[in-house]
Amino acid sequence: MRKIKKALISVSNKQNLKKLLSTLKKYNIEIISSGGTFKEIKKLGYKCIEVSDYTNSPEILGGRVKTLHPKIHGGILNIRSNKTHQKDIKENEFGKIDLVIVNFYPFEKIIQSSNNHDKIIENIDIGGPTLVRSAAKNFKYVTVITNPDQYSELIKQMRFLNGSTSFEFRKKLSSEAFSDTSYYDSLISNYFNKINGIEFPKKKVIGSKIIDKFRYGENPHQQGALYSNSDNFKLKQLSGKQLSYNNYNDIFAALEISKSLPKNTGTVIIKHTNPCGVSIVKDKLKSFSAAFKCDPKSAFGGIVSCNFIMSKKVALEVQKIFLEVIIANGYEKEALKILKKKKNLRIIDAKDFKPVETKSVVSNLDSSLHQSIDNIIFNKNNFKVVSKVKPSSKQFRDLIFAFNICRFTKSNAIVLAKELNTIGIGSGQPSRLDSCKIAVDKMNKFQSKNINDIVAASDAFFPFVDGIEKLVQAGATAIVQPYGSIRDKEIIKFANQTKVALVFSKTRHFKH
Repeated sequence: MRKIKKALISVSNKQNLKKLLSTLKKYNIEIISSGGTFKEIKKLGYKCIEVSDYTNSPEILGGRVKTLHPKIHGGILNIRSNKTHQKDIKENEFGKIDLVIVNFYPFEKIIQSSNNHDKIIENIDIGGPTLVRSAAKNFKYVTVITNPDQYSELIKQMRFLNGSTSFEFRKKLSSEAFSDTSYYDSLISNYFNKINGIEFPKKKVIGSKIIDKFRYGENPHQQGALYSNSDNFKLKQLSGKQLSYNNYNDIFAALEISKSLPKNTGTVIIKHTNPCGVSIVKDKLKSFSAAFKCDPKSAFGGIVSCNFIMSKKVALEVQKIFLEVIIANGYEKEALKILKKKKNLRIIDAKDFKPVETKSVVSNLDSSLHQSIDNIIFNKNNFKVVSKVKPSSKQFRDLIFAFNICRFTKSNAIVLAKELNTIGIGSGQPSRLDSCKIAVDKMNKFQSKNINDIVAASDAFFPFVDGIEKLVQAGATAIVQPYGSIRDKEIIKFANQTKVALVFSKTRHFKH
């Protein structure tokens, strides 16, 4: 245990100080502070020594230099059992600082709310992280607090140990402190990479905050947690069981598709991160029904994401089937009441969720793959008609819809569509021909017989004619695929022979 006799407090976030100060006073702990924190402590009626008086050095450079002084850092960093250290402390008349309470300038909030570069630079804290690192390094003797959330734990510890703290407590706080300084530095590093247009720096630092810790990960023998790179996680759970690792994985897959659809339009049904039904017809009830009809068997136990406000009418239909999660851009009061009757159903409000321009990261084997996200907005300029038969405007609209869904489907991916509804999806197969067969089988199983005028999309080119042949035999009258195969001419020739409209995309869209 280490008795606390002297504390240094320098905080940007001044919440909950009064209760903490009351505890410090109870144990006759001397307080050193500076700037706005000094004024706040005095305002609250507690004794405090200003840093400039303690060090006999004035604050300079408009407050940029306050605590960067040997008397401060010597007081924190000295090893109490080291004779040389104690000799230096005595000769220089430095006091020992046992408690450091610091939180940083609000750099994260400033970069989210301002584009003023000078203002952002002035909110890069230098003294705060330096104090925290010093205290965290010397945790054997010094207690470091970096967040108001830790105050109650400190107060409890001091009350239990009569003004002291335990070694294990200080060691735990040291770990949290270094995490805080690392996260803070990651924000600054990423900001400078952004303004300098550096997409892939030589050293990449990713800072994120824990959102949830799961009972287990993808499987029960694995551990798992959710972290966010944003200070404000935009998904809100309104009801139901705790979300799991797999739930979140599916939710992110669903939202990735939903937010690519027309505003306030569309239903997406996900199973194991793959779409098993998507519709963007404007009528919301018909949209849900069509998405579900695409593959009702796979939809069982899946996730529904509605890119609109959930109405009572839609909720009455949705609640008829077993689902793990429902996502919507808000809920009518009656709709929420209906859905909440299923106590285990996880209900998510995503109205504030917006896709962020960021990088896609895949991590494995102590390495990570980084790339820009696949967020191209498709229009006719992205495509070239290469067949003699030209697609109608209606077919072209369906082709673009199907191709968009294709890029969110695990490769090899095939999507069959009609009237802005998916009617068959083949995903995640090593063979593109197998994906074609699965998509066609799904269509034949769940759609009405003798369906015609369907379109098909492939996320990458057909390496052989057999894949496109399977789709044409199933009734596809228009097909879109990226170009690039050495057999592109054979594919075009087959399309012309069968009088099918063939469109080439300028971009490929693998999703592995």
